[in-house]
Amino acid sequence: MKRILFLLITLTVIFSGCKKDSVTDPETYRFKFQFITENYKPLNYQEGGELKGLAPDLLREICAALGVPFKADVLQWEQGYQTTLSTGNAVLFSTILNSSRKDLFKWAGPIASLDWSFYSNSPASISLKSLDDAKVVQRIGVIKDYAIEQYLLEQGFTNLVYVNNNIEAFDKLLKGEIDLYPSDKITAEAALQSLNKTIWSVTPLLTILTDLVYFAFNKEVPDDVVADFQREIDKLKDNGTLSKLYQKYMHQQNPPATLQIYTEQYPPLTYRNSFGEITGFGTDVVNEIMKRNQVYYPITLSLWSNAYTMIQNNPNFCLFTMDRTAARDTIFQWVGPIGSNVTYFFTKSGSGITITSINDAKNLQSVGTVSSWFSDQYLRQLGFTNLVSDPDPVIMTKKLMQGEINTFVCSAVTFPDILKEASYQYSQVVPAFSLMSSDYYIAFSKSTPAGTVSQWQTALTAIKQDGSYDAIYHKWFP
Repeated sequence: MKRILFLLITLTVIFSGCKKDSVTDPETYRFKFQFITENYKPLNYQEGGELKGLAPDLLREICAALGVPFKADVLQWEQGYQTTLSTGNAVLFSTILNSSRKDLFKWAGPIASLDWSFYSNSPASISLKSLDDAKVVQRIGVIKDYAIEQYLLEQGFTNLVYVNNNIEAFDKLLKGEIDLYPSDKITAEAALQSLNKTIWSVTPLLTILTDLVYFAFNKEVPDDVVADFQREIDKLKDNGTLSKLYQKYMHQQNPPATLQIYTEQYPPLTYRNSFGEITGFGTDVVNEIMKRNQVYYPITLSLWSNAYTMIQNNPNFCLFTMDRTAARDTIFQWVGPIGSNVTYFFTKSGSGITITSINDAKNLQSVGTVSSWFSDQYLRQLGFTNLVSDPDPVIMTKKLMQGEINTFVCSAVTFPDILKEASYQYSQVVPAFSLMSSDYYIAFSKSTPAGTVSQWQTALTAIKQDGSYDAIYHKWFP
């Protein structure tokens, strides 16, 4: 019995030692990191001497899984940004991926999304319908090197006033020292709370764009190390950890999935109905594809110009519906076609404007287009210099009907709904000249795995073969 007891104790010690060795030692990972962040509540912030927020909590999970010691330096954004650019093992969080930063870092994520809007003091004395309206405002507060500052500079803004952080910005906004400040709602709430104010102290006037948030790695960090982080992030998405953290810190239910799916307000192909549901012909096709593949991702509705930029910058990104043109063909991966339409130069009934050729349109005083639509790109390639553009087709429709532009370029399949939204009827316009016929597709970013794109195409082919496609089509186009 003593021998048996001794043997059991010995085996317990041995297996206990094995179990301890199976847990990753927090000093064993092959790469040493310098983690850098800022105070940007609720993504990352210091409270009571502790680093809190969505990103730090997520990073702790990643570090525990990989065996990386967790320690982060909290710096002012500009200092942290520049330090990450110049330090070979640095990782900056939380960082928005955009066109100006895309090639400066390596990326793992996304872990959050931010909807940027222009905020004014309440009650609002400013009216904004477009970015151009904001350009004539006297003072817009921004933080240097923030993604939104870079975006506004790219859009030609010259009325920017620099502040150090969100709290200072909203303080200046409430005191009337700046007229507008671009922010997302959740960080606006956090900054206002620090000032003993609520979100009702300010008014969102115009949604500017949506950005996705990542961990940004110095370019010298090995690709396989970044891949380890991406793998762990995807695991935390799949097991629900990110969702729980998102509800805790962002007060929202749907964090970015492993595949981002975006669309636009483009009825009857894609749009949000009066019940708040994203629906339409293209949406039904996409939902049926996901049903066949037994993998569902949430669909986000955005301005087309915003989503079109995002698909060019972000990996694992899907955008529908998109016309496939020669200029776009090699930029994206494609699933389809899922439909076709004809694009016209539309004029207002009774305007007396006649268009019988491309040259006639070139000689007009003004031709309205929607920014980033294929028709806008195509006309610019043809050398049009008289284009008037806006991201919102409703705004361009109103310009046509109010005589501010001579003609508006739009597809026949969507223009009736756009006119209706603008409180006009299709009988009030004339399809004066056909610009082109085209097929529209589901587009994927170039970095989306080819297997994902192939799976979607296989499902679409099956939908067409078994009659489901025809049923969906006739539902929307009887």
